Amino acid sequence: MELAISAVAGELVSRFVSFLANRYLHSSCRAQWEEKQLKKLQLLLLRAHTVVEEADGRYITNSGMLAQLSMLADAMYRGYWTLGASRYISLEESMEEGVVHNPSPHKRFCMVHGSARKNKATSLVDVQGALESLEDVVAGMTEFVVLLGGCDRMLRRPYDAYLYNDNIMFGRHAEKQKLLNFVLQHGSPGDAPAVLPVIGAPTAGKRTLVAHVCKDERVRSHFSSVLHLNGDSFSRFADHDRSLLRGKILVVVELVPDVDEEDWAKFCSSVATSMDSGSKVIIISRLKSTERLGTVEPIFLNNLSYEEFSYLFKTLSFGSANPVQHPRLAWVADELAREFHSEYSLGDANIFADLMRRNLNDRSWLGMLSRLRKAIERNLSMFGKHPRSLFQRRHQIDITEFLLHPASSPLCIVPSCTSGSSRTEVAVGREFLPRVRLGDLLLDPGVRPQGDFNVVAWESRLPPYTSFVHFATSGNGALGAAEQSTPLSGRKR
Repeated sequence: MELAISAVAGELVSRFVSFLANRYLHSSCRAQWEEKQLKKLQLLLLRAHTVVEEADGRYITNSGMLAQLSMLADAMYRGYWTLGASRYISLEESMEEGVVHNPSPHKRFCMVHGSARKNKATSLVDVQGALESLEDVVAGMTEFVVLLGGCDRMLRRPYDAYLYNDNIMFGRHAEKQKLLNFVLQHGSPGDAPAVLPVIGAPTAGKRTLVAHVCKDERVRSHFSSVLHLNGDSFSRFADHDRSLLRGKILVVVELVPDVDEEDWAKFCSSVATSMDSGSKVIIISRLKSTERLGTVEPIFLNNLSYEEFSYLFKTLSFGSANPVQHPRLAWVADELAREFHSEYSLGDANIFADLMRRNLNDRSWLGMLSRLRKAIERNLSMFGKHPRSLFQRRHQIDITEFLLHPASSPLCIVPSCTSGSSRTEVAVGREFLPRVRLGDLLLDPGVRPQGDFNVVAWESRLPPYTSFVHFATSGNGALGAAEQSTPLSGRKR
């Protein structure tokens, strides 16, 4: 009997040891395979990034090459997001587990919001899918690279090279090339100036794209001058001294409201009779209806994909720091990018990125994510609308939750931008009010002036250097808020 028990026990121990060994070997092999896939993805991303960066410095006129460039850029940004997310998935799990042992406020926040997204984030990290997608695109790039070598290189002066490395306009690779092709294309003698509408949502980068093209060396030498008009000035264009408008001119017209057909026909007639052959007209608008005014196919600036937006947001937030060395911050940045991509704009993302870049600290970044979500809940409770919807309606927005010491006194801002335009409108009498940068106000409430003041939300570092200035009030029924805030209709109860 004892021999039988001993034999059974020995067999059980042997099987258990074999099970542990097999499990360890399987886990080890899988870890090695995953590491190998990630290294392979890194190498492919390096190749793809090299090609995209080189293409950005060339004049590409082939439409097929532009389509390939868009595909390569999309696959590249998806690969970058996958590579970054794969580094913090295990960290995210450990952060949630650590909440039980150390229930600090910011870790409790991670548990509540992180656990809700855990399964979703894990399913999105498809390394194999991103790798195969990038492999397929890169494999078909041989002809693209050969043809790219035959494209003329863009000339940059030393100052331009500095801007290219520091304040480069992100993305829009194919759109930049299409706009350059339109502007530099030679027209037939006697033809009326061609018209190209550039259409996109507010703060999608329409003016930045056009300004980027206008400062190109070839464009500057191709036209005798560049004329910028808005909705008010273009209708009076025919009344100007036409002797000042001789030559080959590039006209940029920014339209906020829709334009009257008769006014546009009069404008086109003036352009055709005043300017030399080869002149061009670019329309900047958020309205799809302006597509009818163009003589060529319009350029639509669609929203960036989440992966591309996340790459941009992390680039802005980390500055010169490497996200690989800060996996906890990379996770927070992705969560913030998810919030901004769904409901906010590039301008909002730039505001937060500027604040985050000042303090690379996980507690600070987690606190910012927490305050953002609390501010959304507060505005939904007060006004029944998301802050982004309130902004578009020029209705006051409560930003009290963003302050480090929100208990002091409420703070509301009233957007001062026209719907669909990035031009700031400061009401008469308000231009003399004190100005405070939003970043300084959020980090140090002590800089808040007494009474009403103007808040500089963000100033672009790229041409045309747009500045977003809004009116700030205590939010307690002050006259300024009542004057400027647009009432809401159909408010939720």
